[in-house]
Amino acid sequence: MPEREERGRVLVVIAREAIGERLGIAEPRRREEPWLAQPAATFVTLRLGEDLRGCIGSLDARRPLGEDVAANARAAAFSDPRFGPLSREEFGRVAVEVSVLSPRTPLEAASEGEAASRLRPGVDGVYLEYGDFAATFLPQVWESLPDPVEFLAALRHKARLPARFWDPAMRLTRYTVEKYGDGRPPS
Repeated sequence: MPEREERGRVLVVIAREAIGERLGIAEPRRREEPWLAQPAATFVTLRLGEDLRGCIGSLDARRPLGEDVAANARAAAFSDPRFGPLSREEFGRVAVEVSVLSPRTPLEAASEGEAASRLRPGVDGVYLEYGDFAATFLPQVWESLPDPVEFLAALRHKARLPARFWDPAMRLTRYTVEKYGDGRPPS
């Protein structure tokens, strides 16, 4: 496994090349690094300045790391239902962030207060499931929602549940991420 800095550089390049290929302005390099063939779950987040421009990912490791990053980069750029497809002009300005997720672990909690007290702000990503409703927040969301109760309320809202709803059948899992960015300044 390469050093963290090199790993991050390679993953961000893979994401950029995947988007550039779809735009017809880049050709992905063939990569032989064995660590890219290991199954992994990733999210790719795109930003224009401080504004979110796309964020799509995988919660569980189901395909090789390199493939997961490329697929999620294309999805974030062209298939995030909150945004139109990324343009060539935006591509030159967009900041790319790749998050590699740890395996999810259950977060047992009988109440919202218990869940909030067990969360690690700035560390935990959280996935919520309740019936047909589900949503996740990456650990980066703590930057804008530092209070655990508000974090959980916003997560329920994202899942299309009432912000103050709680049911013992709700399932929470948590994960951590290794986050890599291309260092592009906000435009």
